[in-house]
Amino acid sequence: MDFLVLGAGYTGARVARRLLDAGGTVYATARDPARLAGLPGVHALRLDVGDPDSLAALADVVPAGVRVLHSLPVLEGPEGPFDPTPQLLAALGDRPARVVYLSTTGVYGAARVVDEHTPAAADGERTRLRLAAEEAVRAGPWSAMVLRPAAIYGPGRGVHVALAAGRYRLAGSGENFVSRIHVDDLAAIAAAALRSDAQGAFPVADDEPAPAREVAAFCAGLLGLPMPPSAPPETLHETLRADRRVDGRAVRRLLGVQLAHPGFREGIAASLQVR
Repeated sequence: MDFLVLGAGYTGARVARRLLDAGGTVYATARDPARLAGLPGVHALRLDVGDPDSLAALADVVPAGVRVLHSLPVLEGPEGPFDPTPQLLAALGDRPARVVYLSTTGVYGAARVVDEHTPAAADGERTRLRLAAEEAVRAGPWSAMVLRPAAIYGPGRGVHVALAAGRYRLAGSGENFVSRIHVDDLAAIAAAALRSDAQGAFPVADDEPAPAREVAAFCAGLLGLPMPPSAPPETLHETLRADRRVDGRAVRRLLGVQLAHPGFREGIAASLQVR
């Protein structure tokens, strides 16, 4: 199979590596293709969504029937947030056979318990843009799947990193529930989704949603640090004050994927061992 990873960053690069290891032909994009030097074997492509020439070059390079992972987020522009999905899909035209889009559990809005049956209810401009991107992907002339990951963590990213840097704050008492997914588990799910022809939109999370305070206490214990301070929830980023328990089992059953890190304890401990 031929694959195109739009945005080979923290998650996308890991997906590309899995696809390469499985024998796929992989094209991957970055604003600076030199950043993809750590992916030997990948066809590195320059992509700048603000540059029409780089968008037009995509269709000239990638083969018909390519399977696409769209992992570019909502971006910040001079007039506020914008989503590059319309330009990307227009540039690709009818070349993809499949598109898998990495969205976010933020599209569930104020829902506090989420599973595959929970309707999306975006409650902000960025999540409305995400939902519009989901709809555009699912309306195309290809098979499509939308993955809505909870908080993505792993080596170099997560509570353990922010706490060690002195940046982490608990939202109030820290009793809000947070769901998460280790980046390697998300990459395994995304790679399986690309190889599959299953369709639909699914939340992605591990099996252990937990209060933010519990996760912070675990990290503090591992790192030998004091508990982080609290802050008024309204002063923190929405990802820190979210209160959501996500059940991500449905997509894993559908795709036949088992988690390497079923809970935050295993995942954070493993992440701290990676240098």
